[in-house]
Amino acid sequence: MTRRAVLIILDGVGIGAAHDAQQYGDAGSDTLGNLARALGGLALPQLAALGLGCIAPLAGVPPTPSPRAAFGSMQPASAGKDSTTGHWEICGVHLERPFPVYPNGFPPALIGAFETATGRSAIGNIAASGTEIIAQYAEEQRRTGAWIVYTSADSVFQIAADESVIPLHELYAACTTARALLVEPHNVARVIARPFVRSADGYERTANRRDYSVAPPSETLLDTLARAGIARHGIGKVDDLFAKRALTARHTSSNAEGLAVIADFIRSSDSGLCFSNLVDFDQQYGHRNDAAGFYGALREFDRAVPMLIDALREDDLLIITADHGNDPTTPSTDHSRERVPLLVAGGAGGRRFRAQPLGERATFSDVGATLGDWFGVAYAGRGRSFLSEITA
Repeated sequence: MTRRAVLIILDGVGIGAAHDAQQYGDAGSDTLGNLARALGGLALPQLAALGLGCIAPLAGVPPTPSPRAAFGSMQPASAGKDSTTGHWEICGVHLERPFPVYPNGFPPALIGAFETATGRSAIGNIAASGTEIIAQYAEEQRRTGAWIVYTSADSVFQIAADESVIPLHELYAACTTARALLVEPHNVARVIARPFVRSADGYERTANRRDYSVAPPSETLLDTLARAGIARHGIGKVDDLFAKRALTARHTSSNAEGLAVIADFIRSSDSGLCFSNLVDFDQQYGHRNDAAGFYGALREFDRAVPMLIDALREDDLLIITADHGNDPTTPSTDHSRERVPLLVAGGAGGRRFRAQPLGERATFSDVGATLGDWFGVAYAGRGRSFLSEITA
């Protein structure tokens, strides 16, 4: 089969509070809408041409009468608002309850088991910003060689280490150890390696981050495609979110690098799914409440849209969506429970593509169902395909 699809996840780019946002403390969160209001409007002409302004009112992004893409939004159906939950739902897996979180740090017995298994003590063990906890504990780590362990509002067990104090291979091995220890009821979504180095201004995190996810509890779209012999090409952290099951990925250091690799797939790959995550919106700007930086990342992506659209071949499919919100205008620096945008474009010259409204979908899993339909596989996940709505 020579059919191809490109799935781009704009990490953290929500488009309005989900129906149950209040249960998550996120009433009023609206990543794109609030950002547009805070900045006096957004200039995103390429996304506007696709139909972004047709999904929800966005200052500066008017609805276009002739969108180039099918457009809609999707409600989250799984419990939780983290990247693992969002990506799993996109690929057909729903969670009935959210992953555990630790606002007061991890239990002493768990930390003790980690210390014993790794041969190093642990300091920190609080919920904190990564940059702040590194600034607080880096010198102590240099003196003692201890791990800096911390968490956040998300379900994460994060281990920070100065690369000059603890080698990367040892940090990664410690993350593997922690992943093995973190089982029910402490089955956190991700263990994250957070290496850093000393800089002129103190300390800065490096691009050598690694994520170690719990494995999906049931079959995902990726498993289905693998069984059918359809190629899967990952870009960014997506393989980590699926515990590297049925997917390997090229890890990228920025949105710009990710976009370059996506463009290379479109230019050169013969077939298969390109599954990519552009993380800067979330990691660099959303978690730091940097509205200007978030907007800059959106404009960078907007400028890249023509390069992606124009390179599509006949019978190519491009889907742009997100995994959750991360509103940089609210006091919180955490993810937000939001609807996500949905933009779907087809390659020129192939089967007749219809750029029409897709409405508000009940689950992110409609994307996985549609991709399963697109590749002609017996998709076993949740969701309802919208392929027949956009093709003649």
